Amino acid sequence: MSAKGSVLKRVRQSRKSNFRNRYYKSKMNTAIKKFIAMEKKEAETSFPRIIKLIDQVSSKGIIHKNKANNKKSKLALHLNSK
Repeated sequence: MSAKGSVLKRVRQSRKSNFRNRYYKSKMNTAIKKFIAMEKKEAETSFPRIIKLIDQVSSKGIIHKNKANNKKSKLALHLNSK
C-alpha cells in the first residue's frame, strides 16, 4: 500500500464508514428477524417502526432503494399471512 497521505486518509474514511454501515445493517436485520418471530398483534404495532428503519437505512445509501422496497413488501406479505 502506498504511504501517500490521501491514500491513508481514504483508508481511515472507508473503515469508519464500513463500521457505521455494518451497525445500521445489523440493526435492520435484527429488527426484521424479531418481527418475523412476533405474534400478529405485536407485529402490527411494530410494523411502522420497522418500515421506518428500513427507509432510514436506504436513505443513508447502505442498501439500494429497490432492495428496501422488496424487504418492505415481503414483510407486509408476511404480516398479512399471519
